[in-house]
Amino acid sequence: MINNQEPRRDVTGEIVDAHDGCLQFFEGRYFLYGTAYGNTAGFSINNRFRVYSSPDLEHWTFEGELLQAPPDGVYYRPYVVFNPQTRKYVLWYNWYPKLWDGQNGVATSDSPVGPFRIANPNVQLSQSRQHPGDGSLFVDSDGTGYFIYTVIDQNHSIRVEKLTRDYLGSAGVTSAVLADGCESPVLFRRNQVYYALFDLCCCFCPAGSGARVYTASSPLGPFTEQPNINRAPAVGHGNPGNPTVAAQQTWVAKISTTNGMAFVWMGDRWGSRLDGIKGHDFQFWSAPLKFGSDGHILPIAKVTLWQASVQLGSHQPLPSARYLWPKKKDPHPVTIEPCTGKPIPPEQIDGLP
Repeated sequence: MINNQEPRRDVTGEIVDAHDGCLQFFEGRYFLYGTAYGNTAGFSINNRFRVYSSPDLEHWTFEGELLQAPPDGVYYRPYVVFNPQTRKYVLWYNWYPKLWDGQNGVATSDSPVGPFRIANPNVQLSQSRQHPGDGSLFVDSDGTGYFIYTVIDQNHSIRVEKLTRDYLGSAGVTSAVLADGCESPVLFRRNQVYYALFDLCCCFCPAGSGARVYTASSPLGPFTEQPNINRAPAVGHGNPGNPTVAAQQTWVAKISTTNGMAFVWMGDRWGSRLDGIKGHDFQFWSAPLKFGSDGHILPIAKVTLWQASVQLGSHQPLPSARYLWPKKKDPHPVTIEPCTGKPIPPEQIDGLP
């Protein structure tokens, strides 16, 4: 049973703290990757990447933290894929040595739970001089990897870039700009159609963001815009309607069920925590997306509970030495909330006890 009314908890009863990441199925088990914010405002060097595993999408085990010995900075959006050529798990992430001096890093591991060792903290994408922002990974059926990402200095434009065979860098082939003023992009494939989803910049917005859809017959485009699947109809010219689900997109998961492959839209419900702890914000997982006969995606339904006969995985967590990313005092703390301009409460500056 997928429950969107309550925060997910691990098998010890602790709330799952994994946001703006992805859900994958590796080695017979589901893995939820995300940023753990703990009791911070979200702009601390103590943001860390975590992974939880589950055999059934209901019972979650905390497997540890991902990056080994990362340099100080503010970290967001971990995305992990498996490379069939190198037999390595590859992690891409967005980080800022100083806000908002955006970089993309890449790390590898022999295990889906890490720890991941940094291969390159500053991958040189085609748009790296324009400060790349958040992005996510996509692996096509032929094993080719792609990175869809935001370019901050190009008015938050969205591009898709082909990766090298080892997924550790750019192959130098880039799409045209899909749209601007956007972030949190995702790319996936269904049948012969490629879907790029993203919407307006959100900055931890409690109202959430939409999910505009672009389709193409190639992962590099050209793309054609389709209707937004997470917004009410527009109110007047140029005024998009409110999000149907008050969440910001983070991923579209592919989940094997008895009825075939299901595509599940995932979004973070910023500001939804009941206890004031940012790491306890809820995450919304849609019921399986529905598609029209021509391949377009039908609007997301605001479903609070749903159930599907999913592929069951292993009930035993992978043997691993759980790695924990040590917390530390932030030497250059962010004291003013970039989204609202309000002072950050002292206890939320670096999230230390």
